[in-house]
This record gives sequence, structure tokens and C-alpha cells, in this order.
Amino acid sequence: MCSFTVLVMAAVGVSGSGKTVTLEYLISRLSAEGFQIGSIKHVHHKGFTMDKEGTNTWRYAKAGSKVIVAISPEEIDIIKKTEMALSDLDQIIALLENEKLDIVFIEGFHSLIAKRPDVPKIITAKNREGLEETLQGTVEPVIAITGVVAKNATNTVFGTIPVIKIPEEGQKLIALVKEQLEKSTKKPVN
Repeated sequence: MCSFTVLVMAAVGVSGSGKTVTLEYLISRLSAEGFQIGSIKHVHHKGFTMDKEGTNTWRYAKAGSKVIVAISPEEIDIIKKTEMALSDLDQIIALLENEKLDIVFIEGFHSLIAKRPDVPKIITAKNREGLEETLQGTVEPVIAITGVVAKNATNTVFGTIPVIKIPEEGQKLIALVKEQLEKSTKKPVN
């Protein structure tokens, strides 16, 4: 299990269900309040790279460099060429362990996160059937349901899980995240 000293929280659901919208909302609001946020995004596309063909950093990687650092006045990019297995969530989270973060949000990795009782989850879905499918086999804690299914929902709960429309009811989700942060750090959060 995760030995990380910050809150690690995940948004899980199928593509197009509202994960990015939900996390973008949380990250923008919580960072505006002064929280230090990190994020991890699971990219399913084989051969995906942030680097662009023909750039100097791309050329360095093609020449054999395993780590490339690109620095500009606004950003530092570290590109690590690796064969890292995407099956060890703790190893993935450890990539951020030297950062001074309060919360790390993870988008995706449902197969790794579903069975983790140490990772609070926000479930997104396109419809009720998709919601039920995503919840099947997902262990607690599930702190909320958001996304497309929430926009169309008439109920404010699904079982015992709050259904929250983003951005209209986003403050409810912020409060739930802060509650999880208090539990994980054992310190009061304003």
C-alpha cells in the first residue's frame, strides 16, 4: 500500500465521462486556495510522447539519452525514457514523492485503483449503466459521483454516495476532498 505522506485521490470512469472536467475543477479551486497539487494522468495511447519529433530534446532521446531536462522561464520538463511497468501504482506515485504536495490527483488507472482502500475515489460515468459497471468491483472509499451521469441525475445520492454536479455544486466536492485531506494528514483543513 501507498506510504506517500499526502492525500492521493483518483477520478475513475470511461473516456468522455467527466474525469478531466472534475479534476480540472478541483485543481483550479484548491490551488487557488493555496494547496499544492500534483496530478498523474494515465495515457492509453501506445507510442504517446510529450516530446515532438525533430526538437532538440527528441534528438537527444533518439541519440540514447535516458533523461532529458528542458528548462524555460516558465517551465521545467523532465523527460525520462523508460520501460516502466504501469502495473505498480506505488511506483507511479513515488515519481512525485520529492515534491512538496498536499494532494495528488490521479486520472485513470481504474484497474490499479479499484481495489485500493487507501485511495479515495471519485467515480464518473456517462449514464447509470456505466456508473453501475464502474462501481462494480470498486472498493470504498468512493467519496462522490460526478460527470455526465451527475448532470442528468435527479437524485442527490446513489446508494449512500453523493451525486455532485460540476461546477454548480462543486463546493460540496471541495468539502469532501478537504475532509479526506484531514483524515490523511490528521490536521484540520480550512
